[in-house]
Amino acid sequence: MQIKKRETLNTDILIIGGGTAGCYAALTIAEKSGYSVLIAEKANIKRSGCLAAGVNAINAYIVDGRKPEDYVDYAKKDADGIVREDLLLTMSEGLNRVTENMEKLGLVILKDENGKYVARGNRNIKINGENIKPILADAVKALPDCTILNRVNITDFYVENNTICGAYGFSIDETEENGEKSGTAYLIKAKKVLCATGGAAGLYRPNNPGFSRHKMWYPPFNTGAGYAMGINAGAEMTTFEMRFIALRCKDTIAPTGTIAQGVGAKQVNSKGEIYETKYGLTTSQRVYGTVMENIEGRGPCYLRTEGISKAQDESLKKAYLNMAPSQTLKWIESGKNPSEQNVEIEGTEPYVVGGHTASGYWVDTERRTTIHNLFAAGDVAGGCPQKYVTGAMVEGEIAAETMVKELDAQKVSETTEDKKANNENDDVCGIDKAFDEKVNEYNRILNNKDCVYTTEQLEDAMQKVMDAYAGGIGSHYQFHEKHGDDLAGRRHHYHVPVHVDGRDLDQRHPRRKILQGRHLYA
Repeated sequence: MQIKKRETLNTDILIIGGGTAGCYAALTIAEKSGYSVLIAEKANIKRSGCLAAGVNAINAYIVDGRKPEDYVDYAKKDADGIVREDLLLTMSEGLNRVTENMEKLGLVILKDENGKYVARGNRNIKINGENIKPILADAVKALPDCTILNRVNITDFYVENNTICGAYGFSIDETEENGEKSGTAYLIKAKKVLCATGGAAGLYRPNNPGFSRHKMWYPPFNTGAGYAMGINAGAEMTTFEMRFIALRCKDTIAPTGTIAQGVGAKQVNSKGEIYETKYGLTTSQRVYGTVMENIEGRGPCYLRTEGISKAQDESLKKAYLNMAPSQTLKWIESGKNPSEQNVEIEGTEPYVVGGHTASGYWVDTERRTTIHNLFAAGDVAGGCPQKYVTGAMVEGEIAAETMVKELDAQKVSETTEDKKANNENDDVCGIDKAFDEKVNEYNRILNNKDCVYTTEQLEDAMQKVMDAYAGGIGSHYQFHEKHGDDLAGRRHHYHVPVHVDGRDLDQRHPRRKILQGRHLYA
């Protein structure tokens, strides 16, 4: 494998990541301006990111009778107050607007006999969203002056004096006449850059390493590379100790909200006792209660669907067929409908994702990072949990509008002398040498024949350490002080303080600390 080609590209705005936030940002830029946009995506924007498999509900919406401040209160409570309320409010104010825009693009939103959106609880509305990402992608592909680079891996920001000037990346899609694979290295110069790379999945051992490894909501492309690029460039980050542990249907890792909210199914233990009210109804408390019921011998735990109506049976099977078909297939293979058997549940491995927790780039209300001209939106942006799909879109919209405004202002104030000076500076900044060094680095890694371990083995080793010492499934998400000392020794070169933000949630076990959605990031 050899990087044989190199390209230097220029654009007004570079968007790294063609998922939910990145695509919506591109649409907003095109609506507000005529600036050129380039999207660099590791996979293909048609089915990339956490929307790849589709969704059956909009989980962040201001339903009738509610206001944006109510959503702020909900998210704040769910995260034990570890939030930026200013970020939550600016996100919440745009939820309904982006939802309506998606409907105009072709998203099917279910409506009642009065033409109102069908609500699911206090913050959700039902959709037919198996094609939500293709709808976004098609809209982006139709934009003028928008270049899409699929299967291009951005590895490093190009930063000078704490100002981003673009990014480096590569692809390995070319095939030589002799059948050998080769690649292209890219230097993409841009006036503004939006990081929309998603969060970090795959850090911990999954419930079922074979079947559930790299499930579609947190695909293998969510490596945390966006975080790493920011850290390496000196961007301020926040709250990496927080993590998201989802309560899922056992084996299939299908979301439980469709059942819990869709048909009002309660969490019950093996004795048929409802336990959810005993521990609390926040995201972390639902997981904690399930873990404790199992530890104390009252598991397995279920969502009680036995006795629901035949219409609800069909509704659930259809909903999962559009979003998590493995769950529908499980019902079919068992020969029993949901009304005939409860659905077993368990927690997933922890994830570091800004859409559910507050982990990611430190940003202001315009989604600027601490690196000049670098913005962040979606799972990679911190401080604003429970943003889900629509919240990621809003952050992409906010960042896009700010970038356009700043470019407009720059255009007005920039003199001919300024433009000449900028061009001359670009010629002498040593970028050619830096590009050469980056290409050499790519080739050195791609052609390394002396690797002691494969990437698969490295991932397995990392997941084992995280599971055992950083509160994974194997330790029931628990963390002990001695493990903090052990991890501190393992990570001395990171120069990041080790701390745990946990609490005693069960007084019967005063020494047991469970990380309520929090994460020791190693």
